[in-house]
Amino acid sequence: MPDLSAPPRAFLGVENSILGRPWRARLDAPGEATALALTQAHGLDDLLARILAGRGVGVSEAARYLDPTIRDLMPDPSTLTAMDEAVARLAHAIETGEQVAIFGDYDVDGACSSALLIDYWRATGAPEPLLHIPDRIFEGYGPNADAIRMLAAKGAKLLITVDCGTVSHEPFTVARELGLDVIVLDHHQAPEALPPAIVVNPNRQDDLSGQGGLCAAGVVFLALAALNRRLRAHGFWGDARPAPDLLAELDLVALATVADVAPLKGLNRAFVAKGLSVMRNRARPGLAALMDAARVDGPPRAFHLGFALGPRINAGGRIGDAGLGARLLTLADPIESARIARELDQLNGDRQAIEKQAVEEAIALAELLFARTNRLSCIVVEGADWHPGVVGLIAARLRERFNLPSFAIAFNGETGSGSGRSLSGVDIGKAVRRCVDAGLAIKGGGHAMAAGVTLARDRVADFAAFMNDILAEPVERVRAADALVIDAALSARGVTLDLLRRVEKAGPFGQGNPEPLFALPEQRIADAAIVGEHHIRARLRADDGASVDAIAFRCVGAPLGDALLRGRGETFHVAARLSANSFRGVERVETRLVDLARPT
Repeated sequence: MPDLSAPPRAFLGVENSILGRPWRARLDAPGEATALALTQAHGLDDLLARILAGRGVGVSEAARYLDPTIRDLMPDPSTLTAMDEAVARLAHAIETGEQVAIFGDYDVDGACSSALLIDYWRATGAPEPLLHIPDRIFEGYGPNADAIRMLAAKGAKLLITVDCGTVSHEPFTVARELGLDVIVLDHHQAPEALPPAIVVNPNRQDDLSGQGGLCAAGVVFLALAALNRRLRAHGFWGDARPAPDLLAELDLVALATVADVAPLKGLNRAFVAKGLSVMRNRARPGLAALMDAARVDGPPRAFHLGFALGPRINAGGRIGDAGLGARLLTLADPIESARIARELDQLNGDRQAIEKQAVEEAIALAELLFARTNRLSCIVVEGADWHPGVVGLIAARLRERFNLPSFAIAFNGETGSGSGRSLSGVDIGKAVRRCVDAGLAIKGGGHAMAAGVTLARDRVADFAAFMNDILAEPVERVRAADALVIDAALSARGVTLDLLRRVEKAGPFGQGNPEPLFALPEQRIADAAIVGEHHIRARLRADDGASVDAIAFRCVGAPLGDALLRGRGETFHVAARLSANSFRGVERVETRLVDLARPT
């Protein structure tokens, strides 16, 4: 019998890797027992059973986990606070042919949420909604009075905001004065006092639905399911006007869920699993064109949504036309879709060039902060010449490099707009809301992993001090447990497409459902070379002669990259993740290096 009280053991005896981290087995003794039970009860192979057990899947949950369905996991939308009130108003707008306006955020979640609503409205035959995506630089985040006046002048009677609006008190007061009703479909952290609108947000303080992990597109999907139900009860749908197939819209929900780093658990995981199946059919011309522009060769996976498609849609909102993404996702014309997809691809390349210089400056500023103090729990840096559209990316790179919550602030005059990215387990959205309540920020909010903030120049130091103070305890707790968690050991010869197919049965992977991490013991670095500007390709060789081609992303100049380039001919334990990579229709396993450790 295993010792169920035994602590997690050092994997391969690694207590201090090249990145200064201990390696730990994901499965403790109870987890090993669960893996064995999964193998015996369901006939799963040992590797898949270990992966499931490591993600908390019990024997009774395995079948549903391996085939997550919307039917099993979808809640009654009416459990969300104010949902029934919102749906009644939406149904009235459709049935009476009112002019509706949609105000969406300029990121992927906002674009997908807007496209979901436009697709649905088109299916009803109601007037085409007016769509407004704000310009990041000239309008800032969220609804604004000028845009609302413009939409009212065009005849809008109902304003629907998606992925924004939960804190928009003043703009919605203007909307009410102009005679517009307002519905908010959002997911960001909410203050106790809500604006004058019907606010559907599972992160409202009085919402007990338990659906706080949804992105805005997930909230919109639930609202449309409830709206479909209400219109059906009213006899609106029939043979001449069939109800739309909402499951065909899950490609948009999946893209938003992954790009917005929503936790891939429960309903979200089902959204992504089924949405990827829809996307593989390439029925949406805009997404098909974007996959071609992003050179996604082969069936799309969650990785592609987060690292290929999402950044290109975001590029429009960051440095170009913020409405490009939403328009692309609603197009039926493949030629126009291809044109916009190419434009977004070009904008993404421009964004990368802008980001590169700003990130180098931000890293230098962060290193100065570390030189002044050894007790940072949050990095806050500012730049006068940074493009406001890349501050979130700068923050993400700082978090990756220094393993701390990070904020980057771009100033234009005496006011700066910034963005933050956090560590799993450290809620910066709530921290920013507390900062706003304390009067240290003009406005701000977000969710656990990402947040935005607007600051006066003379309050940056106060903001940094406040965030360092409030995040000190959660950051210390998270970093104390910051071991590299290994799912299993593999041989170089065992890294095959067949093994990857078995692993992928536990996917899709992402935030909340971590991608499996494997250790390859005692691999000699046969070769290593820089590719592009930031990545390193390496060939690993085992004692039995088996070899593996591997890549380490964004590691040039960092400890992992230095170890690879200087370690040619040396032997290391290797920690890596596996994924599929297609080139000219030929699929192969891609081994992505995460860490190295010298054998003891």
